[in-house]
Amino acid sequence: MPRVTRDPLDPAALLAEARRDGDGGLTVFVGVVRDNADGRAVTEMEYEAYEPMAERELERIEEELSALHPGVRLVMRHRIGRLRVGEVAVVVAASAPHREEAFAACRAGIEEIKARVPVWKREWGPDGSNWVDPGALNPESC
Repeated sequence: MPRVTRDPLDPAALLAEARRDGDGGLTVFVGVVRDNADGRAVTEMEYEAYEPMAERELERIEEELSALHPGVRLVMRHRIGRLRVGEVAVVVAASAPHREEAFAACRAGIEEIKARVPVWKREWGPDGSNWVDPGALNPESC
């Protein structure tokens, strides 16, 4: 399955893909479209990506984090296109022998996606649309 897709993301399926019988720790981060941003109402979010580069960067992140966290298996997906409030935009699933490694790799995975993967966001609301400036993002707003 491509890491960047227009198809809906199923967090449970991705967690099952990451899971191995020898692992006791499973974690998942699910990012969904919310109904507000910086005090403005949001009805939809549009995600665009330079897909070949985004695919390669997600693969690199998985490889780098697997090397940093031996024994961890990561599965990461990002959705593109126009999504409604409540729809899943990004999933990071991690499986490891123990919870500490799974938590650390999952957290690092979403942070690296936000910092490195060429995906752009456009918020849609009652007053029209607004491109989100990735350089101005507060990590808490993502």
